[in-house]
Amino acid sequence: MDIRRRNNVTVTGRVDGPVLLLAHGFGCDQNMWRLVVPALAERYRVVLFDYVGSGRADPSAWDARRYSSLEGYARDVLEVCEELDLRDVTFVGHSVSAMVGVLAAAKVPERMSGLVMVAPSPCYIDDEDYRGGFTAEDIDELLESLESNYLGWSAAMAPVIMGNADRPELGQELTTSFCATDPEMARVFARTTFLSDSRQDLKTVAVPTLVLECKQDVIAPREVGAYVRDTIPGSRLVTLEATGHCPQLSAPQATAAAIIDFIGTSR
Repeated sequence: MDIRRRNNVTVTGRVDGPVLLLAHGFGCDQNMWRLVVPALAERYRVVLFDYVGSGRADPSAWDARRYSSLEGYARDVLEVCEELDLRDVTFVGHSVSAMVGVLAAAKVPERMSGLVMVAPSPCYIDDEDYRGGFTAEDIDELLESLESNYLGWSAAMAPVIMGNADRPELGQELTTSFCATDPEMARVFARTTFLSDSRQDLKTVAVPTLVLECKQDVIAPREVGAYVRDTIPGSRLVTLEATGHCPQLSAPQATAAAIIDFIGTSR
């Protein structure tokens, strides 16, 4: 299979620059990075892609069993890296893709040199002393609503996830992105996202890591950022002066600057 076509791979920026691999979150695609790419492309070779089941990836490659676990999405990442022979890669993962990056880095440590985790959450469900932000009942209700009326759920939830009520165009953009996703594929990705528990996987991270959080995020509260930082040895936590779950859209300049600063100081 042609991996470049399957995952709608796009490469831009400096041909001889260090490699950044940008990975989108649930209900999104590589277009979500467009506002940070120009600043990053001045310094780096920037590789973007869509997971199978998202964006303009080849829908014929969809396999519900493969993508019912984060391992399936990590395989997409690994196959893109192999196809382009990417090495010394800094993986930038938004939301659930932060955990996909953790899995990928553990499988091919020879290719990964750093992780940037944008609004990550290793587990969305509260568990004893761990606060993920949701109860198990909350997640069950969220998934039931999504599965019974995906378009209605998208219209209601996307603006909440985006935050920034004073900038409704951002919520509308996320709504449009959600609604463009095939509902059946979205249902599988949603269950994979919200029911996964990657807390133990964080302990496998052995590369320099930046955790980027927003000062207010209904999907990944501040306690989660602190937990990720405390669990990954030597990782750095930066809190952006931004609200919502998608700082690459709501605060692109600050997001790009944090990534550039991290790479500059970690090499």
